[in-house]
Amino acid sequence: MLPFSFASIDTTVLSPLKGMETVDSASATADHLCVLVHGLWGNPSHLKYLATALRESHPELHVLVAKRNSGSFTYDGIELGGERVTREIEETLEELAKSGQTIKKLSVVGYSLGGLVARYAIGLLYHNGWFDKLEPVNFTTFATPHLGVRTPLNGYHNHIWNVLGARTLSTSGRQLFTIDSFRDTGRPLLSVLADPDSVFIKALAQFKHRSLYANVVNDRSAVYYTTGISRTDPFVDTSALRINYVKGYEPVVIDPDNPVSAKENRLLPSFTQRLAGTSKTALSKVPLAAFLVLFIPVGAVLFLSNSLVQSFLSRKRIRLHEEGKAGIGAGMYRIPLMARAERVFENMNHAQSSEYLSAGGEGLSSSASSPQSARRQRKSSSQSVEKSASAAEDGDASAPSPTQTQRLEFPTLALTKEQFEMIDALDTVGWRKYPVYIHNVAHSHAAIIVRRQMKMFDEGKIVVRHWLSEFEV
Repeated sequence: MLPFSFASIDTTVLSPLKGMETVDSASATADHLCVLVHGLWGNPSHLKYLATALRESHPELHVLVAKRNSGSFTYDGIELGGERVTREIEETLEELAKSGQTIKKLSVVGYSLGGLVARYAIGLLYHNGWFDKLEPVNFTTFATPHLGVRTPLNGYHNHIWNVLGARTLSTSGRQLFTIDSFRDTGRPLLSVLADPDSVFIKALAQFKHRSLYANVVNDRSAVYYTTGISRTDPFVDTSALRINYVKGYEPVVIDPDNPVSAKENRLLPSFTQRLAGTSKTALSKVPLAAFLVLFIPVGAVLFLSNSLVQSFLSRKRIRLHEEGKAGIGAGMYRIPLMARAERVFENMNHAQSSEYLSAGGEGLSSSASSPQSARRQRKSSSQSVEKSASAAEDGDASAPSPTQTQRLEFPTLALTKEQFEMIDALDTVGWRKYPVYIHNVAHSHAAIIVRRQMKMFDEGKIVVRHWLSEFEV
């Protein structure tokens, strides 16, 4: 362990036994703590760029990069991960208080699974009375699967994905695929985490600003509908749309108020062009197909073997935790829940595409609508198509054609009843949702936070720059 130093980044610890990393402020009067939480299979180094950029942009901040949930410890579930992070935050606040620095404000940032761990942790902090002492300011998630990672598709290969995927990541896998029964609720943890009466939603609602950043393409770990808390995916065919960006952050951060619009005078490709495009696509898949046939079986065996070992070790850690032998008393954070009363996994997930509800289901939703109007959109979307068609028939030149209107409305995804309830509850709290279009790399899940300092991840720096511009100190 390295000695404590106010000047260092991502290497200091407040106590050699507590394992907490912090980017500390040079100002003794700093009163704002920002906590960063990494994702599945992650470690604090994944958040180095975020932490460094935050420190340079706001040197008056204390920044804690949570460390206790690193590596294979992320198999242990959102609940245990949240308890570990909560303990780190509380110990950091206590250490800062002992050094004469009183923290008055709190911000929390979660990446991937870390966003769910962070949502659990703030519920514990809220219940323990910390929000009576601290002002919750910013809560942000990057590529976090708020609705889980199950695929709504039919077919045997999708069923295999949902069954195996949920059972290869120990407790975290069962929770991400929503097949767990959390404590005595009889419900998945993610459902409880989004219950309007839960301490978790109560805590989330306390934050002054809530925002999320969601990749629209090439996120091999968490697709858009779940990271963007959305019942639709407007970005299935980006070539058919004009994408509108936030000024100054083109062509990466998409305007959340007007994300897409119809392309004007878009011509259909000729038969020759379609044939050429089809041939090119087919040929381009030959090397990939060869790779899958040769290497996926080997990779799958290694992945499943490692998952079996890690699941066994995870169960052992959870048992020790329950027995109070893992450094945190099991009863310390077992609070009332309600306020009343890596690569093979990524490639398998990335192979899934979207399926939609039938005409008798939830209907169409507009991609440009605000979260608060989602329910109204579901009821009125079909009417909007009919009205535009009538206007065109009446000779209203200003009215969009039926074809244009339909391009801007997208079918509702075939999610579960619980996932729709999660969307409604989370949207009621309110978020600023920023779709992110990373073009230059096929691993946008890592690029969105610049997980490593690589040229191919430079578009992620635009995302981080935008986040910092909206971060309130």
